[in-house]
Amino acid sequence: MNHQRSVRLSKYLARHLRHAPERIGITLDDQGWVPVDELIAAAARHGFPFSRAELDVVVADNDKQRYTIEADRIRANQGHSIPVDLALPQAVPPAYLFHGTVTRNVAAIRREGLRPMTRHAVHLSPDRATATRVGARRGTPVVLAVDAAAMHRAGHVFHVSTNGVWLTAAVPAAFLRFPG
Repeated sequence: MNHQRSVRLSKYLARHLRHAPERIGITLDDQGWVPVDELIAAAARHGFPFSRAELDVVVADNDKQRYTIEADRIRANQGHSIPVDLALPQAVPPAYLFHGTVTRNVAAIRREGLRPMTRHAVHLSPDRATATRVGARRGTPVVLAVDAAAMHRAGHVFHVSTNGVWLTAAVPAAFLRFPG
């Protein structure tokens, strides 16, 4: 499978496993899982056929490890805008986590902190390099440091997804460190 096809399939999966499963007639269970055969059949019916082999390659090779296949089912690891319970256990975060954004968002973040916006949780990266890549998707990145240890001591709950993305309900501005 060529790179362009892989990217198209990954985006297709993100759209339908994270945001709009109903658009192709699939239903995710409470934890976001759908049978692989059901997904493949629905995609074919809606004009985007792919094979199980292609799916396996995209899941295995995705640089962000966005998806998990377990036996005969698949789900997105995080980033849903639809109600799902990923059943992730609470986790004690490292001292600092990081969030990548762009300059145009910094003023609002200074006022309001980090909010989940259309997602279920704020996504945080375990290192600056990852946060830089996340921020760079929308322009010149700005990396914010999150005092996760202080947040945890203050009672904020953290979870870590299968692919290492840290999740929390919100990050108040008091726990953010801005560059410069």
